[in-house]
Amino acid sequence: MKKVFITGANKGIGFATAKRLLQKGFYVYLGCRSQERGLQALEQLRSEGLTNAEVLQIDITSDESVKNARTELGKREEKLDVLINNVGITGNMPQDALNATVSEFESVFNTNLYGTLRVVQSFKDLLVKSKQPHIINISSSIGSLTLHSNTNWKYYENANLFMIYAVSKAALNMYSISLSNQLPRFRVNLIDPGFVRTDLTNNQGNGTPDEAASTIVKTILDQSVATGTFVSKDHDPETQECPW
Repeated sequence: MKKVFITGANKGIGFATAKRLLQKGFYVYLGCRSQERGLQALEQLRSEGLTNAEVLQIDITSDESVKNARTELGKREEKLDVLINNVGITGNMPQDALNATVSEFESVFNTNLYGTLRVVQSFKDLLVKSKQPHIINISSSIGSLTLHSNTNWKYYENANLFMIYAVSKAALNMYSISLSNQLPRFRVNLIDPGFVRTDLTNNQGNGTPDEAASTIVKTILDQSVATGTFVSKDHDPETQECPW
């Protein structure tokens, strides 16, 4: 049974992905900042007969919390097969290049980039022990440099309202490419879930967490999806890739 660790798994896309993976026969560790909310999510899954799950408390903005989570998972498992870095924040709105402060950038980057870095570096030794290690970083088409230069892009007019978030995701994309280059035995994928109705988007959007989870799970199960690819059903349903 393959073991999966998902950050931000008590709600939204993370929870929907956990549910689908449990249904597919994976053993899932729910990474949650709040132990209480994590246990509530776990109870909901178990009420649906999905019992192969546990809560792992983690705050990805804290070095100590991430190290403690790695130590705790190491007590329960010898290896980890899939790591899904799902946690992300948009930051305070509105955002623009002329008025955004350094502290606002630091806050968003501490979660969206540095948090992912902390988790990857801390859990890599468990992933190395898997026969098919896989890292998935949840990104966004808003981090695409190509799309930001395309006036025909469907989100073009609104993209600059999320400038700090966009820059953080562009940085995450670059970091993920570097990971795929440095970890040739791994699959490393970026996934753009699209404009999904979650707390992150104030429940606005044209997609659902279940639809986003479907893309994530399909990427995990389909070994033909190459490492270093930016998967996006929202941007291009045919190729299911997003331009850099």
